[in-house]
Amino acid sequence: MTYLPAETIRKKRDGKEIETGELRNFLTGYMQNQVPDYQMSALLMAILFKGMGERETFDLTDFMMNSGQLMKPASPRPRADKHSTGGVGDKTSLIIGPIVAAAGVDVPMISGRGLGHTGGTLDKLESIPGFNTRLSIEAAEAQIARSGLCFLGQTGEICPADKRLYALRDVTGTVESVPLISASIMSKKLAEQLNALVLDIKFGSGAFMKTLEQARHLAQSLIRVGNFAGVKVTALLTSMNQPLGRFAGNALEVQECLEILQDPTNNSCRLSCETKDLSLELSAWMILLAGRESNLEQARTLARKTLESGAALKKFAEICGLQGGDLAALPTAKLRRLILSPCDGFLRAFDTEQIGYAAVELKAGRRIMTDPIDPSSGIEFHLKLGAELKKGAPLFTLYGNSETDFDEAEKRLRATFQISESQISESAAAEEILIREVITATGASTTEGRMKV
Repeated sequence: MTYLPAETIRKKRDGKEIETGELRNFLTGYMQNQVPDYQMSALLMAILFKGMGERETFDLTDFMMNSGQLMKPASPRPRADKHSTGGVGDKTSLIIGPIVAAAGVDVPMISGRGLGHTGGTLDKLESIPGFNTRLSIEAAEAQIARSGLCFLGQTGEICPADKRLYALRDVTGTVESVPLISASIMSKKLAEQLNALVLDIKFGSGAFMKTLEQARHLAQSLIRVGNFAGVKVTALLTSMNQPLGRFAGNALEVQECLEILQDPTNNSCRLSCETKDLSLELSAWMILLAGRESNLEQARTLARKTLESGAALKKFAEICGLQGGDLAALPTAKLRRLILSPCDGFLRAFDTEQIGYAAVELKAGRRIMTDPIDPSSGIEFHLKLGAELKKGAPLFTLYGNSETDFDEAEKRLRATFQISESQISESAAAEEILIREVITATGASTTEGRMKV
């Protein structure tokens, strides 16, 4: 009997599950150009409205994962990675990778670029002159076997079906589907042949998931896919109602991470301490799930010891050397501009997404994937939510190389914060917990690891 793609589209349109073989036939036909874009788009839209069951989501993930090459572990060490859904100032990968690798766990960190208001790990690393993230799978595995860590981008060898489907989702309004997001994320992570995965699922004004409930729903979906694949997965739900850490901007974020790695016991900057503390907690969960320690407290102790001993700094310098990066040549901006508080009061709220777009105005990010980036530009944050401030106190410092860019960024930034006359209530302050919730591989939700901002 001849297979008809329209029947699969109608089945999903009517809310029915698509059998494994039928879904595979449809996707194979698409990758072989026998199913046209308009039919694939119709199925994606049906999935957006009707969803997918657990088995369907895993079938889609499995197809995309196996559409390209899988990584082939070349060392006996356990293997773990971390994935963040992205935000403003989210730079923890540059600290986590060296900590976990120095603690004896292999980390094949496939990362992405920034788009829209969010930053990207590859852009941060490539602000280090000479740093090469365009490695083949073979070269990456050789480096991991030697040093336990590699930072690389998704190549045409890894999950080509995901790359093609994402491009279609981007232009058909189907990006927001949780099953499609889950399959996209997990196909790349499972292609790394992991034992364990830790997820940093952002929620709030600067995240793609605006509410805690949306973040929880995505986390549970990702964990279920991991369970199907036999990979241990834990998700931390973290607030993006304000930028993370002290800086947003590529070389500036690298510098912040370097300062933490070089002087990890320095707690003088509360904003950088937030970056350090979240990095340590995510590292601890990776170490625990990889089986390097038997309980979370021991994993936290190992992560902190690895950072404070200088082993993580040594590992980061080693990886930069192996991948051609010159940390001594980090670019710096020629111009700076302070943005001051217009009045006395208390800092009540941020529109973090618009702060991210202000960084885009400075060319620290892209409107579209082909936009050039100024690696030296960005924003420094001086205060956290709830802080008391006086008129004329610094709120932001802009870094860049164009006064015109400063003008546009300042216009946007001045609309991103709210100042109130009264102090934030205890109940409102309690909402601003950095790590709000932890969801384990069993699907259980816990407050273990909750962390105040």
